[in-house]
Amino acid sequence: MQPRVTAILVARNGADFLEGTLAALQGQTRRPDSIVLVDAGSSDATPALLAAANPTQLVTVSSRGGFGAGVAQAVHVAVPQDTEDLWIWLLNSDNAPEPTALASLLAAVEIAPSVAVAGPKLMRADEADIIARYGESMTRYGASVLLVEDELDQAQYDSQSDLLGVASAGMLVRRSVWGALGGFDPGLPSMDAALDFSIRARLAGHRVIGVPAARVASAGGPELFGRRSLSPSAAMRLRRRAQLHRRMVYSRGIMLLVNWLSLVPLALLRSIMQLIRKQPGAVGGELGSAFATAFSGTVGPARSNLRRTRKLGWAAIAPLRVSSSLARERRAGRSFASDYETDADAPVRTRASFISGGGAGVVVLTAIVGVLAFSPLLGAAAVAGGALLPLSPTVSGLWSHVGYGWHDVGGGFVGASDPFSAVLAVLGSLTFWAPSFSIVLLYLAALPIAALGAWWCATRISERAWPPAIAALLWAFAPPFLSSMGSGHLGAVLVHILLPWLVLAAILAARSWAAGAAAALLFAAVAASSPSIVPALVVMLLAWIAAKPKAVIRLVGIVIPAAVLFAPLVITQFARGNPLAVFADPGSPTPTGGVSTTQLLLGSPDSNLGGWSTIGDLFNVAALPGPLVLTILLAPLAILALASAFLPGLLRSIPSLLVALLGFVMAVVVINFSFTAVGADSVALWPGAALSLYWLGLVGAVVVALDAFRRLAALPALVVALASTLAAAPLLTAPLAGNSHIAAGSGALVPAYVNAQATQYPQIGTLVLTAQKNGALSADLERGTGATLDGASTLTATQSSLSKAELSTATLAGNLASRSGLDTPSALNAKHIGFVLLANTTGSGSAADVHQRTEDALDGNRALTPVGDTSLGLLWRYAALPTNDLKGASPDGGTLRPFVLVGLGLVFFVTLLLAIPTTGRRRRSAVSSAPDTSATLGEDDDD
Repeated sequence: MQPRVTAILVARNGADFLEGTLAALQGQTRRPDSIVLVDAGSSDATPALLAAANPTQLVTVSSRGGFGAGVAQAVHVAVPQDTEDLWIWLLNSDNAPEPTALASLLAAVEIAPSVAVAGPKLMRADEADIIARYGESMTRYGASVLLVEDELDQAQYDSQSDLLGVASAGMLVRRSVWGALGGFDPGLPSMDAALDFSIRARLAGHRVIGVPAARVASAGGPELFGRRSLSPSAAMRLRRRAQLHRRMVYSRGIMLLVNWLSLVPLALLRSIMQLIRKQPGAVGGELGSAFATAFSGTVGPARSNLRRTRKLGWAAIAPLRVSSSLARERRAGRSFASDYETDADAPVRTRASFISGGGAGVVVLTAIVGVLAFSPLLGAAAVAGGALLPLSPTVSGLWSHVGYGWHDVGGGFVGASDPFSAVLAVLGSLTFWAPSFSIVLLYLAALPIAALGAWWCATRISERAWPPAIAALLWAFAPPFLSSMGSGHLGAVLVHILLPWLVLAAILAARSWAAGAAAALLFAAVAASSPSIVPALVVMLLAWIAAKPKAVIRLVGIVIPAAVLFAPLVITQFARGNPLAVFADPGSPTPTGGVSTTQLLLGSPDSNLGGWSTIGDLFNVAALPGPLVLTILLAPLAILALASAFLPGLLRSIPSLLVALLGFVMAVVVINFSFTAVGADSVALWPGAALSLYWLGLVGAVVVALDAFRRLAALPALVVALASTLAAAPLLTAPLAGNSHIAAGSGALVPAYVNAQATQYPQIGTLVLTAQKNGALSADLERGTGATLDGASTLTATQSSLSKAELSTATLAGNLASRSGLDTPSALNAKHIGFVLLANTTGSGSAADVHQRTEDALDGNRALTPVGDTSLGLLWRYAALPTNDLKGASPDGGTLRPFVLVGLGLVFFVTLLLAIPTTGRRRRSAVSSAPDTSATLGEDDDD
């Protein structure tokens, strides 16, 4: 009996391909006996085209269902069930069959009565000689695998016929089998529906074959039904949802419960793996698919349908499955091919060799200079002086100050921590046995680390060997960097070290998730170290986004960790009505004196002009015009930087000069803001970080200029290197000459006698009294071994009024400094104060008078016992202090602390996973101007 064929064409918004498909359907050498056209809720010209084709029947269905729902409705309405030897041919709007396609399919099934499903070879609609897909299979764990995809058709697969599954596009299926199996699974509206149907057909005792001679065009997979495009993350979500659905349907016995319980835990583990693979867009799909499958109402009916129709065991299809190793190998091959094509299309730039190009030499030179310049710190336990304080003596103490918690400053309070405390916790943990020692190591290694970062960054804008080496030297000996080191502004020091790495990572972030995540971590560290530079960094990031709009998601993500890190502090400062205080410098406020715009222009963040303002005194030459000499020494750098605007390479020099301008403007703005005070002196924001940004732009412009000079670059490079090095000489020699604010320290800010007591009683208090030059007396209450840099809080430093605890401390200090009727023992017991320290005061005048009066009053107080003169001042002891409550830990960090820490931990854990590099470079002699991060999205086969 001659088989009858009903062609079912389902279309949704397929007008672009529909005319060609309808024409190809009419042009078959063996025409279908009837044609059923289905409009699945189209909004374009599809309904009119379908009606004009004069089909046997025109069916309209809702747009909610997918391709399978349209076929099911057409079969139900237009195809009778009791017709013998009836076949249905499934087509989409983009599936234009070749003239002999249907004839070839029928010829294959007529000679094999056991065949119930046959599929054609799908060819790309835009390249007819490329196989879009042919044959489907799955792994042991249910991951679908395309056996052939995007390969040149050379008849290499024409001998393969028995397949586990075929695509829905062009599928020829026996009508009786379609009805017996219940059609496509409604739980698989797009992906894997045809594979699942083919598997059920085989388990019901039928064969599924591919017919290579039948060729049908395809402009995309089933996931594109009704869509013009689909993002890789959305495609992965659909694929994962289909895999999990089939896994639940195919599970046997107790494995159904095991698989159901493992859905969410496995999704979490896979999400971590997706982050490591630099596919963050797949994380939402992993979690969403797991939850959707866990509570899906389609699994039960699908299991019942499978149980009703299955006649064979799963061993019957085992030979047609593919191994997980083969699936991974195929995916890796596709990923390599994609990477190779992208690398081939990218512009190639030759990078200078680190060894022969001078990079290694500059790093070694700066390392020697750094150790010599800061040799007074060799053997020290900590760095003291200027704006520096010791770190907490234990790693647990360091991390207790991160995020949110108890702060032993300003009388003690529970609240948001400075973001800088997280940076210090990481830094101090590197030398976990003595956290403060990490700052010593940082000072000794700061110059070579800065030079290395500058060299790597400069290689992105220069193809020649020596300009990056000159950039490394200029950056390591930058006046704002050395001034910040000399004044103890650790935040600005870290900003200078990290800025080149941040710029480099941000440049690469336009094409790489790993680089974007690294840039996010660096951005958070730089912002936390010097919040005043954040506006400038945001402006630069917005400009980069405007230049690379296609990378907007990766680039916007750079600010997320910093935003989360700053969130508790920002919320608190806004609640206080002092939002601008968010930009206050973290750490210990230290007056540095005023600085003029001219001094900023010369790269000096203070009035010392990098040591040149007093250079005459150093050489006993009073008439030596230090500022003029500094201007002359920096002139070559300025001339080269400005000349870059008139030389080849404007796309590199102009951005560099704009960065320099932005940094300078930021420095000018910064010095006009003051949020903190020390005694009677207000403390302006430190402009060192902004000047580092200014210097970064200048150095970048110099690199471009030297690169443009080509072979003539030797002389200007030598001049600018020597002149800039001489300009930094006073700052480099200051620690050796004893003119620096920083020096070797012991790691404690209280006298040794107090420090010994604090090791036994961590909560013992020391009241530190300091005479001010305006005749006032300041009072600070220190706990244990004294204030620490990680324990400092800008919330206390920037508050506009004293807290109740601070008022109480001030009242106590005033009564102790004068003869009064205060019940001293009760007041000291209430605050657990065991010592009173009268800090040293230099000079004469009001401060000396206040110091003397306070000393007399303390000597006359019977409750206090004089200990004697220490290196930090005069010390008295309150011996009657009860010690019962002094051994306990600090008060609880508050109910919000766990939530803040979990949020911070989650964001930074995810960012760190993304930042971990997972692939190496394939070309060493030449690299592209931006890294390749293309990767093929595919299913994992090991879960």
